[in-house]
Amino acid sequence: MSINKQKISIEHKYRGSIELPDNVEAKNVFFRAKQAYANHEKMSVKIVFTNAKLQKLKKYQKGSSEDELENLNLYIEMGEILNFNVTDAIKLKDSILFINDHAHTSFNITKRLKLINKKHKTKADKSYLFWDIENFSSISSIFSDIIDKYEIEDEDIVLAANPDSLYLKRAEWEANLYDYGKTLNSFDFIKCNHGKNVADDVLLNKFIDAKLTNANVFILTFDRELKERFTDVTHQTNNLFIMGK
Repeated sequence: MSINKQKISIEHKYRGSIELPDNVEAKNVFFRAKQAYANHEKMSVKIVFTNAKLQKLKKYQKGSSEDELENLNLYIEMGEILNFNVTDAIKLKDSILFINDHAHTSFNITKRLKLINKKHKTKADKSYLFWDIENFSSISSIFSDIIDKYEIEDEDIVLAANPDSLYLKRAEWEANLYDYGKTLNSFDFIKCNHGKNVADDVLLNKFIDAKLTNANVFILTFDRELKERFTDVTHQTNNLFIMGK
């Protein structure tokens, strides 16, 4: 069992195991939820967050509430294992995602981009963009702050989206791209299969297969693990830029 894997046992009966997120509050959330369930308390998101924190989550949070979303997912997964109601947690998660998606329509991406694989930028021959469009449906800032600024060609832009998001948001994405004379198919667009992290894996594999050197590489994702995976496989001559908190 991995260091972050926790068994869920209630009254000495094993109910299942769960992987804890890698953040400072995850273990506390796990034990609070487990204890509350064992004590037959009313299960709600107030087990995960204080009232003050719940108020803050009604507004945009620096870092896109990444840790909070991870802990909400943990609580929701525990509800699935222990069969308690998590409707309020799902509603809160949807609200946080909506608030952050709305905020992304106006933020300045260049202030959030960080050179991650070296201290100083080196000379680059070309620029490439690997874009998880589900997390960045704000088209205008990406064009003005990255694509146009670094003169990235359409064929050097890789987009990925899972089927559910594509079904829900394709019309919105296409409408926004229309302002720039583009469609999803203007780029190297990949419709992923169902499954966890498939869009992330697709982007990473496309990056590996490209064998890029002496390039500016922009990775648009908020996924912490994916950032690390891109860093691990990039050539030392590349300038790897990712989104910071």
